[in-house]
Amino acid sequence: MNKTVELLGDKAEYLLSHTCKTIDKSTLHLPSPHTVEEVWVASDRNIPTLNSLQRLLGHGRLGGTGYVSILPVDQGIEHTAGASFAPNPIYFDPENIVRLAIEGGCNGVASTLGVLGAVARRYAHKIPFVVKINHNELLTYPNSYDQVLFGSVEQAWEMGAVAVGATIYFGSAESRRQLTEIAAAFEHAHDLGMATILWCYLRNNAFKKDGVDYHNAAD
Repeated sequence: MNKTVELLGDKAEYLLSHTCKTIDKSTLHLPSPHTVEEVWVASDRNIPTLNSLQRLLGHGRLGGTGYVSILPVDQGIEHTAGASFAPNPIYFDPENIVRLAIEGGCNGVASTLGVLGAVARRYAHKIPFVVKINHNELLTYPNSYDQVLFGSVEQAWEMGAVAVGATIYFGSAESRRQLTEIAAAFEHAHDLGMATILWCYLRNNAFKKDGVDYHNAAD
């Protein structure tokens, strides 16, 4: 605990002593070794999807705890590979990204179709793959904030991925298209027995609170 306090620094007291007074803890589903049967079995997820969830939750150093640590590396498209990997050139090689996740004891590795597809035959059976199927790109000027599909659910399934992931920019001009697009993709992923992960960010200059611009703070 002393190490945790040291890492949190001047925020330790605020973060560790906070008591939530709006949501009773009895209403929460806490992480546990039985997360799938306690939370997901009662849902409409089919049995292959439940198996995929269990594989993700059961892998790595946190396996069987209900907690999940996933290594996400999709910056090669989001911010260009040069900007992302130049400080550590070995990560231009997709194999090193997956090896890092394995050596770190992660539950899974999340990356692009290209990165994971390049090494799927060697590693998909060694660590759960999460294929991010949509991405933003920051090469256009002025920058736009629009997640666009870069891969298909079928491609992720064929490489042995346990899950697909996607991002939606809530509040952006394109958010309604993103919502319907990803809802359809996730429905198809469940039909094929894959779990799904959604990453959500606010992208709208009008969203401000206490002087904080949540358009930019979402990163």
